[in-house]
Amino acid sequence: MRIAKNMLKAAVLAGLLLPASARCAPVVAHCTGGVELKLSAPQASQGSLILAQVRGAKSLREVSGKWNERNIYFWEGSTSAGTRRSTHNHVNEALLGVDLEKTPGDYELSVSATTENGEHAECTATLAVREGKFATERLAVQQQFVEPNEQQAQRAAAEQEKLRQIFDHITPEKLWHGPFRLPLNGGVRGTNFGKRRILNGQPRSPHTGADFPAPTGAPIHATQSGQVVLAEELYFSGNTVIIDHGLGIYSLYAHLSSTDVTVGDAVIAGAVIGKVGATGRVTGPHLHWGVTVNKARVNPIQLVAQTGIR
Repeated sequence: MRIAKNMLKAAVLAGLLLPASARCAPVVAHCTGGVELKLSAPQASQGSLILAQVRGAKSLREVSGKWNERNIYFWEGSTSAGTRRSTHNHVNEALLGVDLEKTPGDYELSVSATTENGEHAECTATLAVREGKFATERLAVQQQFVEPNEQQAQRAAAEQEKLRQIFDHITPEKLWHGPFRLPLNGGVRGTNFGKRRILNGQPRSPHTGADFPAPTGAPIHATQSGQVVLAEELYFSGNTVIIDHGLGIYSLYAHLSSTDVTVGDAVIAGAVIGKVGATGRVTGPHLHWGVTVNKARVNPIQLVAQTGIR
């Protein structure tokens, strides 16, 4: 177990330390207007994150894009110190979230921008989505969380609609500064993202976050700065906090024993937002940490790796 933890920690740190230029692999992109498009991988898998970079010799503005029939949102990036000099020194970046249950196939990415002198530029590329490889886990939970009664089912449905409305909202500003971080201090563990679950012998939806086993009362830290948009008890996830980081990125913290924030609070990276607990549908105390990017449920560990130098 210790070896596995160390391997995962090394993998996360590798993602944190690699400069964006080193992580970006060549992709077949067709561009006009003197810009180039790079992706952090030539293909994606279900539940993954892809970093897209648009680079130009001139400053870019009004950068917009569309992938998977959804808008994607760019922010102004920076060229890391020590990277190879290039004529394309002006960088804008965006994250493409591949939902955990996205149908495998080829999807077109289109980007358009205007340069500082008013010239139009655009790029198109095709990103292949492949089926993810997820294990299956069997868990025993309280029966009410597998077969809720009518009142419980109505409550859960209303809460799901509330969450849908939250994630549908896109804050147009980038609310974070610097790298995203893990929500717990100490050892790294969160390897069960995407597992197909059998609860009390019945198939249920896949696991949409990473679990961090920890003692009840351990402090939970905001993965980055943003605004709290939910802080309440939900039927399945227990005491839950959701932070809006802007540009369609949200982080979710579930099963808390207590919360230290309220809706509307502005938090900074690392701020304590609650404590580990065992509320809702659980088998023991732990933190369930989830991330959505433009409504796509993605592996939160990848968010730490892909934004490590910012």
